[in-house]
Amino acid sequence: MNAPTKFLFDMDFAGGADRKPAMTLADHAQKLAEAEAVAHRRGYAEAQSDAKVESDRRIAGALERIADGIAQAGQALTAVETRLECEAVEVAVAVAKKLAPSLIAREPFAEIAALASDCFRQLVTAPHVVVRIQDALYATAREKLEQIVRARGFEGRLVVLAEPEIAAGDCRIEWADGGVNRDSAAADAAIDAAVVAYLSARCGSAAGVGAAAAASGQRNVEEVVG
Repeated sequence: MNAPTKFLFDMDFAGGADRKPAMTLADHAQKLAEAEAVAHRRGYAEAQSDAKVESDRRIAGALERIADGIAQAGQALTAVETRLECEAVEVAVAVAKKLAPSLIAREPFAEIAALASDCFRQLVTAPHVVVRIQDALYATAREKLEQIVRARGFEGRLVVLAEPEIAAGDCRIEWADGGVNRDSAAADAAIDAAVVAYLSARCGSAAGVGAAAAASGQRNVEEVVG
């Protein structure tokens, strides 16, 4: 039996195979620089994309807050317009109530004449018409009513009666199958009820809505500016 032979590390296993030349230091540096440039461009592009996404998000949020602020400002403006409208109605009614008595005192027969003139235009064939007026106006009213009757062509009988309970400027005109009444107190009450109903419906919640809208609008403006 032959004794084992020691391995002397003198055998070339690569044989005659071709070997690739090693990369030079300059080539390595160039490749590294190119890789770094590509990585830099990629990182810059990704950073730009992220920044644009964040910017778009911020812009969208700001526009949404601005839109909310505009909507709230519109509500506040509507509430202010409604309040001013209601105040204008209240002032107009107050002025009318203050002026009406003095105008009636100055021309107590003016409204009676207007009503009587319209009635006699429609009652030319009535057999008789009764006009009830305040007793203090009786003499003047009777003379002027007779003038109106003649001007309207009324051929029936005119009866003028003095009534102490009738207010100055009021009257009652009666004929066989009907009548009309001018009652300033009842008219004032009806006007007051109509004004109260209108103001309640139109202006009832205007102040609350306006305050809430103004507060909310101020918050939105502060958020946008901040």
